[in-house]
Amino acid sequence: MPPPARPVWSGQIRLALVALPVKLYSALDSREKISFNQIHEPSKQRIRYEKVAPGVGPVDKDEIVKGYEYTKGRYVLFNDEEFEALKVESKKTLDMIQFAPAETIDPLYFDKPYYALPDGKLADEPYRVVRDALRRSKTVGLGQITMRGRSYIAAVKPHEDGILVETVHYAEEIRAAKGFFDEIPQGAIDPDLVDLAEELINRKKAKFDPAKFEDEYALALERLVKKKIERHGELVLEDQEEPSRDYGDNVVSLVDALKKSLSAKSASANGKRRAANDDEAEEEAPAPRKRAAAEKARAAPRAKAPAKAAPKRAKK
Repeated sequence: MPPPARPVWSGQIRLALVALPVKLYSALDSREKISFNQIHEPSKQRIRYEKVAPGVGPVDKDEIVKGYEYTKGRYVLFNDEEFEALKVESKKTLDMIQFAPAETIDPLYFDKPYYALPDGKLADEPYRVVRDALRRSKTVGLGQITMRGRSYIAAVKPHEDGILVETVHYAEEIRAAKGFFDEIPQGAIDPDLVDLAEELINRKKAKFDPAKFEDEYALALERLVKKKIERHGELVLEDQEEPSRDYGDNVVSLVDALKKSLSAKSASANGKRRAANDDEAEEEAPAPRKRAAAEKARAAPRAKAPAKAAPKRAKK
């Protein structure tokens, strides 16, 4: 699949004196499978929005600038040329100033991924050099990049046959977990329960395959839209999700759930083993019967043969 026509960023990734011209393309497909418009139901007309100024009415796009409200109702104004004139090196250069082992970066900090492609024939060799050096050192290059009016921490890492640039959150953007988990009890846990849960986890352990997961909500929306079109706008309720059931006090305890899960699997395995043993016993049964019959025959006393009659003497 060829990259999109427009990159989101063009510039250089720099490793000391090595400059690597690249173009960044979003690795995410943000297009919605189904999108909706707002409709005025009585007139069946689409709702449209206009940019208006109080006392002026609709205004032209070229007449709009950005303003910063420094006190209530008072703004300082900025135009696009002033933003473009900002002297920020990271607007065109991603300078890798630190290299960290990949496993030392908490995944919580990663934000959006971008595919980095070499920009021009002369970029091919330095591109491959940087990619292979990062892969062999098992590190991630860290620097800063400015895109779309914002500055980000950027992580440069090898990915398949190319390079991936991923934006990284600043420390102040991440909420501390402690405030959320403070109320979780800290008491001891029954180790047997942990063993049971671990056994269930290990039975379902497998390599991550994203193809096994589907966007269930999007699929349900597609079915609903299709039925709505087929029925010419009639109300369709078949695919509506049922409200969550209130289980009250009938929630199965963790202990029971774990034990039942394991016992069901064990019973199934034992049943198969018993069935296999029974089949083997049936196959072996005729042999003992034959041996018993042979032993009985050997143990029975042999009948004596009748004595032969003595030959008669001839008369003189």
